[in-house]
Parts: sequence; C-alpha cells; structure tokens
Amino acid sequence: MVEMNLRHPLAVSAVPRRHAGKPLGSYLVDLGIVTQDQVNKALHLQGRQNAPLGEIMVAEGWASRADVLDALSQQTGLQVADLQGTPPLPGLCAIKPVSFWLEHNVLPWMRVGPVLLVATARPDRFDRIRREMADCGYAVSPVLAAPEAIDAAIARCYKSDLAQSAETRVDPNQSCRNWAAKSRLRPLACLLGALAVFASAPATGGAILFWAAVLTLALFLALRLAGLAAFLIYGRPRMKKDTLVPLRMPCVSVMVPLYKEREIADVLIKRLRRLTYPKALLDVILVLEERDEVTRAALENVDLPSWIRAIVVPARGDLATKPRAMNYALDFCRGDILGVWDAEDAPVPDQIETVARHFASAPDDVVCLQGVLDYYNPRSNWRSRCFTIEYSGWFRVILPGIARLGLVVPLGGTTFFFRRDTLIELGGWDAHNVTEDADLGVRLCRAGYRTEVVDTATYEEANFRAWPWVKQRSRWLKGFMVTYLVHMRSPRRLLQELGLLRFLGIQAFFLGTVGQFLLAPVLWVFWLTFLGVAQPFQGLVAPAILSACVYVFFAAELANFLVGTLGVEAGKRRFLIPWVPTMALYYPLGVLAGYKALWELLGKPFFWDKTQHGQAAEECAAS
Repeated sequence: MVEMNLRHPLAVSAVPRRHAGKPLGSYLVDLGIVTQDQVNKALHLQGRQNAPLGEIMVAEGWASRADVLDALSQQTGLQVADLQGTPPLPGLCAIKPVSFWLEHNVLPWMRVGPVLLVATARPDRFDRIRREMADCGYAVSPVLAAPEAIDAAIARCYKSDLAQSAETRVDPNQSCRNWAAKSRLRPLACLLGALAVFASAPATGGAILFWAAVLTLALFLALRLAGLAAFLIYGRPRMKKDTLVPLRMPCVSVMVPLYKEREIADVLIKRLRRLTYPKALLDVILVLEERDEVTRAALENVDLPSWIRAIVVPARGDLATKPRAMNYALDFCRGDILGVWDAEDAPVPDQIETVARHFASAPDDVVCLQGVLDYYNPRSNWRSRCFTIEYSGWFRVILPGIARLGLVVPLGGTTFFFRRDTLIELGGWDAHNVTEDADLGVRLCRAGYRTEVVDTATYEEANFRAWPWVKQRSRWLKGFMVTYLVHMRSPRRLLQELGLLRFLGIQAFFLGTVGQFLLAPVLWVFWLTFLGVAQPFQGLVAPAILSACVYVFFAAELANFLVGTLGVEAGKRRFLIPWVPTMALYYPLGVLAGYKALWELLGKPFFWDKTQHGQAAEECAAS
C-alpha cells in the first residue's frame, strides 16, 4: 500500500478547506467560465432533468468537465486527483469488490496515514460511501475526479477479472458456453441417422422429409397468422394520449458495439448528434475491442461530444463477440435505462423520449421495449428492396402482434431498451451466443418478464450484396439453432416457466424459421402442382393429404404477401408494394445460409461472421 507523509502537499486534500458555501453556478461565474444567464438556463433545465448542474453545463457546451471539476474543487475544498498520472495501487482497490466501485463510480486513490482518499465525481453523495466503507479500517475522505477517469482506473485495476466476468455472466444452465464438442454429437447423430434412413429406405426418408417440411411450414404459418390477426385487431403500437411524462427524465445509456468499422465511425457520430434527448441525461458508449486497431484509429480523428465516450474491451482468448463486449461495458453504464444500437443505425431523433415515456407508464413486468427496425437504402438493388419488405412485415406487423398476444418476443439485436437493473439481474447477454438478442428475449420471458414493441424506428443499412447476405443470415440461423438447443435442454422445465402458449410460440419461431430454410427445397416441390407437373411425393402420401398440404403452402404464400404489403404500407414505403410478389425469389439464397449455419453449428458454433457496414448511401427514411 501507499502511505504518504502528512506533510506531503497532497495530504492537504484530506481535510476540506473552509469555503463560503456558494452554489456551484456562482463559482463558475466567478471563474469567468459561464455567464449568469447560462446558470439560470441550466437551473431551469435541471427542473426537468435528473442531472447535476455541472453535467448540464458540460452537455450544453458552456463549460468543460475540467472547468466543472475546478469549480467543484473551490466549492468543496477538495483536491482534484490525477488518476492517470498517479494511479491507485491494486492493494487499495482490494478493500472492496469491483462491484462496489462500479456501482458508486468511486475508487480508492491513495492512503495518507490513517486517511483513505477515495476519488468521486459526486461529493454530494459521498456520505453513503463513507457509511458503507466504515469497516475498512481507515477514515475515508473524498477527492475529485471525472467519472470517465474513475471508470478508466477501475478498468485498469480489474482488467482480467472484468474480461473473464463478461464471458460468464449468464447462468450456465441457460448458456451455450459449456456446449463442448461432445455436446454437439446429438445434432450430428440426428443428421447421420437421417442420412442412414434415406440410404436404406428412400421411401421412408422421403416421407420423413415431407412431413418435417410441412410441420415447420405449419408452425411458422401459425405464428405469422397469429401475429397478423393481432395486428389487424389491435393495430400498430402507438403512444397513448394519456401516457405519463416523467417529472424528471431519466438518464439513458446506449451501447454501440463497433468492430472494424473504418467507414462508419464518422457518419455514426453525425447520426447520434441528431438525437433530441437532453444531452446531460444521455450516456452513449462506443464499445471497442482492444485488438480492433481499425475502428480505434478511425475514432482518433473524431471529436466526441461530452455525452459520447469509448470503452475498450480487453482481449482474452479467441472469443470476440458482440455480447461479450456488451457484457463488459454493462457495468460502466450510468443510465436507469439501457439501449443498444448497431454501428450503421440511424435512430429517429426523438427515440429516447419515446422510450422514456413508454417505460414511465408501463407495468413493472415490462422490462424491455423493442423498437422498429427499417432500412434507409431500399433502392440500392432488388435484394435491398426485398430485405426492407421482409423487415417491414416482421417489425411492423408480426412482432407487434405476437407481443400483444403475450408470446415470447425474439429481440432484434438493436433498438431495444432495458430496465438496467433487470438486465443485470438476468446476467446480461450470453457471450458465446451469436444471436444474443433472441436468446435474451427467451430468458427474460422465462424469468416472468415481458417485452413490448414501442412506436419508434431505427433505420439501418440493408445488406444488399449476395455473399454478405448469406454470411449474415447464416449467423442468425446458427444462433437460432444454438438458442433452441440451449433452452430445450429441459423441455419440461421450459414448459413450466413459459406456459403452454409461449412454449408453443418458441417451437413455432425457432423450428419454423430454421426448418423453412433447411427444408425449403422440399417445399418448392409444391410449385409443381400449380404448374401441372406431377410431384415426387404422390406415391408417398395419400392424395387427400397432399392436396390439403398444397392449400397450406398456398396459404403461407398468401400470408407472406399480405404481411409484406401491410408492412411496407405501415412503414410508408408504398413504392415497394409492386416488389412484394418477388419475395418468393428472395428466400432461396437462404438455403445456402441455412446449410452454412448447420455446418458451423457442428464445427464453429461461436464463430462470429462479421457483417461489413458502410457500403450504401443513406436515403430518405420515409420515402
């Protein structure tokens, strides 16, 4: 430990100097940093914002954080600690667990005789720290430091522990991290068994294929029809006129994970600057990987506003996934509400206000809000048009419908917002799951919580090139397979926790989605009926059953057309309606993605196939 002589100059900070007790704003005015008019405006804003006066000054650009610390030092008589130049030693940090320092955004700086100097950005809250550290054996006294400096010091002291914790936050019973090689033998055995059946009894194998394809088609059709019916009955999710407006708006943190985003960094900041939420209450975190020199270099030349900061995730082993990075950054978030955006996202300017109002009036069991995802480049080519139609139908029609029915809502990976304390309770994200969003949607439902769809949109880049589309879709499908296998380890327990309706919804979504891609070639055979060509299944299935299945296939295509049309209408993209009938030609590429996902499931279940962003120009969002 570091023990300093009481005559050392730094020791003066242990005993606050006498001061006049003036408010912080007066010190800022006396120092010539702000005007009295700006102080008055800040006080007025503080009446609606749950933020300290100094933070409002910094967010409005009237003062720097260093200016506020200097004024706060004069007001309180406390010294400003240089945590970078004189870092705290690990021995001092061990007085309390890392969770304590993270929760309170404080850290022990140094020891001066019997006095322990603890760095804080909020001296007005230090009495609680002093009480909770009463058993540490020292007289605890505060020194001042910027919150970002405290976070950086905590990260340096606990780098290894935090990196390891980011990989193991989720209950192992609901995580795929213990899915060792031998655990993957079951799907491999099923696949080999199916091949053996086909080799030894082609007729039996053909019948099994037929019924598997029809069953997955029926499951997914049932889910889409249920969502469609609820949408037609209840309509789009809209903010109620009598929605409560919080007396003081809450602080909201939003994580933006970035990885090898050379093209997107500068334009991302421009999009984030459009947000209209009070900047003093906005905590945007750019989550960077330690090994990602590309993005870090791109951000070096970008002037980040005070409400945007970067957190670097330490490298550990070969695992470098988005959920691991978000788990690491989770404890450094300051907001009561926590959201996620992707690198290429362009949220509507008032999105945070909409989310805050919705949470203020939502029941306590609603812990997550999923926004609408749409695309800003639907005219890039035919594939981007179809991608926009697909997302419009899912996020504007089906997802609001199944949320209204109380079914499990598979989250969309971006533009979802959580009550932060509940997210921590759930263990954050499964760091090994490549569709951590859908998995989290299942886990929150198993814990008895609900997700609602909120009436706000984020526009992102449609993946319009063929091979990148396959890579992205294969990652999603692999993640769906992993998520389904993880939660179906104990089907009886899953049924007990979810109830019958939600349990069936899980089957419909995951089995239906994966089956539609893996067994699509079997379903294509039904087109032969409409062309007047004999089907290969005619000798394997009774004619009446085969005819009924043809009608099911036709109903699925009709439902897809209706959902796509309603979706683009709801998204004010009417120019896409003529392209809705071409969606039947859009999905065949997904077969390749499905089998790529199945291959990786057996050999590389945790491999994250990165989607490259910044390939398309931003178009008018509502054209």
